[in-house]
Amino acid sequence: MTSAGNAAGADKGAAVRLEQVSFSYGETPFLFDVEFAASKITAIMGPSGSGKSTLLNLVAGFETPRSGRVMIGDADVGTEPPSARPVSMVFQENNLFAHLSVERNVGLGRLPSLRLTEADHAAVAEALERVGLAGKEQRLPRELSGGERQRVALARVLVRDRPVLLLDEPFASLGPALRDDMLDLLAGVHAERGMTVLFVTHQPEDARHIGQNMVFLDNGTVAATGVAADFFGRSGPEAFQRYLGAGPFGDGSRDVARKRT
Repeated sequence: MTSAGNAAGADKGAAVRLEQVSFSYGETPFLFDVEFAASKITAIMGPSGSGKSTLLNLVAGFETPRSGRVMIGDADVGTEPPSARPVSMVFQENNLFAHLSVERNVGLGRLPSLRLTEADHAAVAEALERVGLAGKEQRLPRELSGGERQRVALARVLVRDRPVLLLDEPFASLGPALRDDMLDLLAGVHAERGMTVLFVTHQPEDARHIGQNMVFLDNGTVAATGVAADFFGRSGPEAFQRYLGAGPFGDGSRDVARKRT
């Protein structure tokens, strides 16, 4: 696991707190009361329908709570629109504009009007180099692989330079080797920037790969929180153990598989 918490930029993140936040889809209720530590990568796991994406959308501002407070740092952002929140988000679908080049897709993160200054162009070029896409600035999204398109989405996050990064299963459609590459890239970016990362995944190996903390959701609420490494040992939370079952990360075999270094 990358020791991102010791990064020089680790003070750039902001704590995220949902204080008795209630929300509902029709008759399905959700209630979240949880804090995400500043400058840490927290993996969020849980069964389908448990509220993982809903939680991210409440933090991002795409959903409005019925009650409770959404705090980022010391600010209550619960009524702020998404554009006013100090948050960037990467989705499973990378949300690139098909008619825009790689460079211009990234530039949108800097300025939606794309009236970029010389300094803006330099920031875009630096971000593309950081994610390994230097030389592909003029390509269109359709000319890129799935992994490259997610790298463009990550570069757009870099030029935004917000203290909170939300990721909703952004690498789920990638194969295991490419997903590992993207997780390593994310861990490296976190080590440099020190932002607070909330990372939704269905893959236990992803949580073990880069997660520092864990939040487990079940039935629309927070069932367990703690240090990620503790979740995968014999004494891990019972609800999480039931979720893992008897696979390679379940039951007694969980502590045989060692965390990657």
